[in-house]
Amino acid sequence: MPHPDQKYIDALVNNDFTLLEELYQKFSGKIKWMVLQNNGSSSDAADIFQEALMSIFHKAKTQNFTLSCPLDAFLYVVCKNKWLKELNKRKAGGVTNSDPEEYHIGENCFLLAEECQLKQERMELLHEKLSELGESCQQLLRLSWSGKSMDEVAQILKVTYGYARKKKSECMSKLMQLVKQSPKFDFLKW
Repeated sequence: MPHPDQKYIDALVNNDFTLLEELYQKFSGKIKWMVLQNNGSSSDAADIFQEALMSIFHKAKTQNFTLSCPLDAFLYVVCKNKWLKELNKRKAGGVTNSDPEEYHIGENCFLLAEECQLKQERMELLHEKLSELGESCQQLLRLSWSGKSMDEVAQILKVTYGYARKKKSECMSKLMQLVKQSPKFDFLKW
């Protein structure tokens, strides 16, 4: 029996723009975050997300692929595998071949879905608490999380590198204090 998220696979095959827009809004942020956290840029994340959707489209079109787990987990695994291949390719300077293993998620599908959900809830708590910080802390942290170096952040904020680093440390400390004080903190298994 197909998972309810099969509707997104069908939307890819049938070019359903409404559902495709929902798919992008719902899932691209997590992929962007994963790529940014692993030495990539926003552009890399967009490319990986698009490549993954094209691969899934091709698989669904040619092999009548049916989704049996949440798309969140499946898409995350496909994108993660594609990103790891891209990092290896950049490191080695070579070209890798397409590997059917990028679609293999095995028995851990629902565990992956739970982990994705937990990460999403942690990110929501983090962003909720970020909004409780002052504007300067919010701006500094958002800039540093966007993949910019601390030199770039300091230039954008028109402060010295040393001040930017010190301020980032203070802001992170305050943010983590707010997160830990939240009733959700223990529930989210940090």
